[in-house]
Amino acid sequence: MTGMPQPIVLCVLDGMGERSEREGNAVKLASTPVLDRLRSKHPSTRLTASGSPVGLAEGGRGSGAHGHLVLGAGRPVPTARPRIDQAIAKRKLGTNDMIDQTMRICVYDKCPLHLIGLLSDDATHSSTKHLFELMDIAEFHEIPVVVHAILDGRTGPKRSAMRLLDKLDLMMDGREAILGTLSGRYWSMDRDQQWDRTYQAFHAIVRDKVLGPAAPRAETAFDAVSAAYGNDIDDEYLHPIRIGDYGGLNGDFMCDFSTPGAPWEWTGEDAGIAFNFRGDRLRQLTAMLACQDLPSEVTDDLLMDRQYPVRAFREHCLATLTNYSHTLSVPVAYEPEPVGDTFGELLEKAGLTQLRIAESEKASHVGSCFSGRRHAPFEGEQQRLLPSPRLVDRWHEQPNLSAEKVAAAAVEAIASGEHAFILVNVANADVLGHEGDLQAAIDGVGAVDRAVGAMVDAIDANGGTLLITGSHGNSELMEADGKPHTGHTDNPVPFIWVGGSGTLRDSGSLADVAPTMLEMLGLDQPEAMTGRSLRATANDDG
Repeated sequence: MTGMPQPIVLCVLDGMGERSEREGNAVKLASTPVLDRLRSKHPSTRLTASGSPVGLAEGGRGSGAHGHLVLGAGRPVPTARPRIDQAIAKRKLGTNDMIDQTMRICVYDKCPLHLIGLLSDDATHSSTKHLFELMDIAEFHEIPVVVHAILDGRTGPKRSAMRLLDKLDLMMDGREAILGTLSGRYWSMDRDQQWDRTYQAFHAIVRDKVLGPAAPRAETAFDAVSAAYGNDIDDEYLHPIRIGDYGGLNGDFMCDFSTPGAPWEWTGEDAGIAFNFRGDRLRQLTAMLACQDLPSEVTDDLLMDRQYPVRAFREHCLATLTNYSHTLSVPVAYEPEPVGDTFGELLEKAGLTQLRIAESEKASHVGSCFSGRRHAPFEGEQQRLLPSPRLVDRWHEQPNLSAEKVAAAAVEAIASGEHAFILVNVANADVLGHEGDLQAAIDGVGAVDRAVGAMVDAIDANGGTLLITGSHGNSELMEADGKPHTGHTDNPVPFIWVGGSGTLRDSGSLADVAPTMLEMLGLDQPEAMTGRSLRATANDDG
């Protein structure tokens, strides 16, 4: 297989799994003449994208971020969640240096602890077990707790808030704990630089501007959710709202007179922990709360009260459960374990060039995730990010997303012959799978097929090898038990080798893709990369 025509193009169909049943299956119901033809004419197989073969807990469903991490690493990559779960099982979470430091700040300053994160039992981004353990630790230290719960409706059911709020209510019963705010993840967990959305959550959590509008309020969380459901608003889109008597963070206008020229600013006096263990979707809100790494339009406009800056948390007073970004200087409880010898790093060592293409909604997937959590580009690496549609409130309003632009960028790159490797993420199947709108997902999968067709034509015209796979399942299961299914699945994903010959193994996982590409390029596979080539040998069954 060495000496395969370059470029090698790895096209990742995000959220496009494989399932034989047609009912509720946007992948089966969509018109996909290109993918159907490729499956019939080229070697293909299915890959495991969930559970222990990719480093997740047994039965754990994959995700786009983790799938790209494993695709680039060529081995199962454990997440931070098992480390946190193990610490809880051993009753040692409270001994973590950063968590202990935050608790000590609360005790010393006699301030409440704000716990901010996704309230979901899906365990893609967060865990109620982690939230409840942090509440237990705070109770041990006699620290009042304020929970700022973000509702899911995307990786979990569209309307599961009432059940989860019941669990939280029981947990808070008899404790010095309140629910301060509720918000849907559409607002609190945007990752596409739509800061106006993020600010709505910030506004509810932190404070009202003296001259600005007050944050909306509901007497109870159940009132807020009932009102949203009555207006046909699902969990994901619930507008950030304060609950009961919560009035925002404690704080005041301050000035450091020891520093010449220091400005007056409103500064919060409380402490907080963001408890999502997957941080890409909580990075923007955390950046706002820490007042770090923000564009000027945010600091000069949104985070101002009259002419004074607003800083929600003092330095070191806001911690995160895991590292959300290398650009944020906040205390981190569990730093990620390094992942070296990734496919991108090996290309750099070999002096080969690489290009990563995606629409902005999936920028981190083709960036730091595929690079083993490394944020700086490798030597010889370029990225091309196409803006995701902005003027839509729901993705189903524009199911094509930016697939055509992504495909055009890939076609241009293939024709240029400038890159040995091109990574392409096509986002539609995942983004629309989370919407729960079957017809929109069908339309989105059709757009994916057209994008793949453009890349195939470019490979046919210019030479090269195209590998098509997925990062996890989603849009192949849009309905379950008569209700919309919006979460990820544990179904396998496709692997199609366009331009290859021979046969592929019947059993493989995402961890085997990088070793396959190394074999194609004639590069040595490092010891750390434990996956193996998908090419079938005499020792394989098929």
